[in-house]
Amino acid sequence: MLVLVAPGQGAQTPGFLTPWLDLPGATDRVAAWSDAIGLDLIHYGTQADADAIRDTAVAQPLLVAAGILSATALGDIQPGAVAGHSVGEFTAAAFAGVLNDTAALGLVRKRGLAMAEAASITETGMAALLGGDPEVSVKHLEKLGLTPANINGAGQIVAAGTLEQLAALNEDKPEGVRKVVPLKVAGAFHTHHMAPAVETLAKAAAALTPADPKITYVSNKDGQTVAGGAEVLKRLVGQVANPVRWDLCMETFKQLGVTALIEVCPGGTLTGLAKRALPGVKTLALKTPADLDAARELVSAVSDPAADAAGADA
Repeated sequence: MLVLVAPGQGAQTPGFLTPWLDLPGATDRVAAWSDAIGLDLIHYGTQADADAIRDTAVAQPLLVAAGILSATALGDIQPGAVAGHSVGEFTAAAFAGVLNDTAALGLVRKRGLAMAEAASITETGMAALLGGDPEVSVKHLEKLGLTPANINGAGQIVAAGTLEQLAALNEDKPEGVRKVVPLKVAGAFHTHHMAPAVETLAKAAAALTPADPKITYVSNKDGQTVAGGAEVLKRLVGQVANPVRWDLCMETFKQLGVTALIEVCPGGTLTGLAKRALPGVKTLALKTPADLDAARELVSAVSDPAADAAGADA
């Protein structure tokens, strides 16, 4: 069984969209999306520097656009499940048919703007903890007033809070944590600091008519599968101010019997977590179109395990 996953904010790098625009029709498609949401995705994905694409209002729609573009470049595939990390859930929702591409990008554009505005109220940020026991780390973070905003599995936790709280964390690490690494994001996402953005996003979402997912959709909220489109949309709104439980998503992948995982552009982060937390699951990150052939081979192998076994025996 194949699961298609989409990364969250921080995965973007300058120029990462450039090679994807060489695919037939890609430039016209992205240009149409740009017009629809009032943001030049082509410029930001090809020419803008790291600081420009770190802007929450830019990074979020850019990541979703890249994810949709790369996923559809795989062709007419039918994964057994889809999931996304944080803003990647919008990519997953689009691929599952809950929202059409333009609606997903329009909503995520409003999400990015609302979160950027919320982040401007107080200077906040996020940092990854390397090493340590998750239970010990969570208790320590709460003692410092920080939120375990991303519990990613494979021993990885991301803390979020004010810059002062993060500075205190750097000086007073949880037992076993080797290093605290600041993330390239512009606010304490998935915490109470984002509450104003939830209200804004809820109003925007109310104007949409979601469809039920055509593919099993695994939610960040609790790792559960969600069958109703309205519930998916409700969770997309609420996750802005609530922790991402990617660890529970990966537990659900195990329960579903996932044997292969493909991470859409700009892939790498989630495949890295899967290699540590999902032993035996084949993984592939779509970083450039050069990865598409290998991804299609993996899709074929999952669709036809007998052929894969024959190839392995050859």
